[in-house]
Amino acid sequence: MEQLKTPAPAAAEAQLHFLDYWRVIRIRKAIIITVFLITAIIATAVTFILPESYASTARIKVEQDVLDVSGMDGNPTAAMSGFDPYFIQTTFEIMQSEIVLSNVIATLDLNTKWGKKYNNGETLKTDETMTFLKGNMLLTPVRNTKLIAITVYSDDPKEAAEIANAIADSYKDYRLQTRVQLTSTGLKALNDQYDGEEQQIQTVQTNVDNLRKTLGIVDTAGSTTFTTTLSDEQMHTLSSQKMDGEKEYTQASSQYNELKAYGVKKLRDVLPTVFPDPDLQGLLDKLHDAQQNFAVLTNDYSLTNVVVLRVQSELDALNQEIDDRVNGLMAGIGSKVDSEKAALDEITKEVNDAKAEDLVNSAKNQPYYDAKLKLDQLREQHRLLYLKIDAQQVDEAIPKNSMVQLTDPAEPGKSPVKPNKPLNIALGLIFGLIMGIGLAFFIEYLDTSVKTIDDVERIFQAPVLGVIPQNIGYLLEEGAESKNAEAYRVLRTNLLFSRRDEKFNTIVIVSAGAGEGKSTTTINLSTVFAQAGNRVLIVDSDLRRPTLHKLFKVPNNLGLTNYLLKQNTVAEVVQTTPVPNLDFMPSGKLPNSAMGILGSAQMKEMINELKQRYDFIFFDSPPILGVSDASVLASEVDLVMQVIQYRRYPQPMTIRAKQMIEKVGGNFVGIVLNNINMSQDEGYYYYSGYYHDYYYSRSADEQEAEAKAKASGSGDTEVSIKQKY
Repeated sequence: MEQLKTPAPAAAEAQLHFLDYWRVIRIRKAIIITVFLITAIIATAVTFILPESYASTARIKVEQDVLDVSGMDGNPTAAMSGFDPYFIQTTFEIMQSEIVLSNVIATLDLNTKWGKKYNNGETLKTDETMTFLKGNMLLTPVRNTKLIAITVYSDDPKEAAEIANAIADSYKDYRLQTRVQLTSTGLKALNDQYDGEEQQIQTVQTNVDNLRKTLGIVDTAGSTTFTTTLSDEQMHTLSSQKMDGEKEYTQASSQYNELKAYGVKKLRDVLPTVFPDPDLQGLLDKLHDAQQNFAVLTNDYSLTNVVVLRVQSELDALNQEIDDRVNGLMAGIGSKVDSEKAALDEITKEVNDAKAEDLVNSAKNQPYYDAKLKLDQLREQHRLLYLKIDAQQVDEAIPKNSMVQLTDPAEPGKSPVKPNKPLNIALGLIFGLIMGIGLAFFIEYLDTSVKTIDDVERIFQAPVLGVIPQNIGYLLEEGAESKNAEAYRVLRTNLLFSRRDEKFNTIVIVSAGAGEGKSTTTINLSTVFAQAGNRVLIVDSDLRRPTLHKLFKVPNNLGLTNYLLKQNTVAEVVQTTPVPNLDFMPSGKLPNSAMGILGSAQMKEMINELKQRYDFIFFDSPPILGVSDASVLASEVDLVMQVIQYRRYPQPMTIRAKQMIEKVGGNFVGIVLNNINMSQDEGYYYYSGYYHDYYYSRSADEQEAEAKAKASGSGDTEVSIKQKY
């Protein structure tokens, strides 16, 4: 018979969905609401406690310093001032500087006024007043304009307006004084420079005169550079002739060398094409005719014939004349090449001699021309300086307008601008909400406990057999028709289908720590099995802290330990319960000398005996990480289930519990998730909540009829399950 086993799902990659974020918010809503309310209350209280403050704003137009009329060079005044990207920021710094604000403090006597208001009547120091003033003023540029807004805050609206206008006036006076001072200082520096340059010009002029006399230079043209032996036109002509001569010589020499490479016979054919010569061409024509005549005669006569010999003699004479003519022409070409070479050498020598002479004269006379050039440069610079001084003197005489204009004087504010109560409260609400949600997610991040079925199946590699809702009582008291029973019926069905063998009927329910609902799960699951017609026994094997006898309201005098110590039989220690088919074995009193009693041979004998008497035996054990009893039980029974309470213990702790079960060889079948808040975590709704909505939304008569039908068919259901296995 094939045995069935629910396979553990493969590990899946953890991914956060939008619903996961919503689930965290719902679960941690108490923290979020608490932080939100606290922040909102604090923000509201602080807003109403803060003193009211008025604001007054004065606007000024600022420009860079320029002349009021055009300068001596005729350029527009605007051209004298280029764009400065740092001008506005520099203006801000100056307006907040001591040189401007100290005048404001002195003009309005702020040391005394604010001393009476803020310092118990004692006069403030200027630096203290200035610090306070900077903290209550704000400078902002007006976008795409040359305007600057000066805003001052104060609890007195009239005082705020006076200070804003005083800052504008103080900066305006500073700019005007600075401009006048810079003009006077600059003009004095220019005059000092002018006097110094005059003395330097006289010294250089004396040096130039001495050099001209010493070197014997006749400088009638007044040139500041050395005059060469050959004029530029002469030098250009010679250079052109030299280039032409080099070209002609190169071509003639190349042709001559090429012709020399040929023999006399080859030159007869080549030379007439390069240098046409009528005499050579006539001799070549005669030679051609004689050769034809010689060829005709030799066809008819022998070579010893007188006529043939005469023609042969003429051919020899013509060949000799042709050779002589070729040699003569080659000699003429060679002579021409030599003459061109001589002419080129002559021109080259003339150019080189002129350059050499120029180099000598230049080295000799250069100090004079250098001194004269320096003198001319000093005179030109002196002239420009004179023009600049003249322009500055005219500019100083012209009345000046301030480059700062007060466009909008400050007026006392009609209503306070600080604190902005709606804005502050709104920001407090928003900040509180953000802080609350952030704290909720931070706590959720620190919480490593089990949260979802996906967490369990991914981490434990084991199936979830059941999901138990929150605040479930004992089915012993609620009865078979309790709305919470369905969750345990689902657990019972999954447990039956998870068995590999239908003979596996001893089950221990363990947990990693205390308080995870292990005992409640044991009782309710046993009750469901008993209600289905199975003979069920609950064994309270938590010998150190037994609690089940209190739930069943029976004494704990006799129980498991009495049997294991061979003091009583099974029949004597087993007690009946109000639930039909459900029996209970208390733990009994545990002697101090019998701490390892669960691992005895008597325990194994008892389990074998109980397997024969009951259809299912459930063992309630202590936490597996607390004592060794749970591990011993896990190794002795057929099946082991682990209860994990939702969001209670860290995952490493629950993982360690499963590892201990597997280490002792326990048959781990699955996990029960306990104490799930269905209203907060809708992800578990379909495991249990749907049944509640469907089943208990009907009338009492419908529920009673269905309960009777289910009770009558429970035995058939159990038989069908066993047959399937």
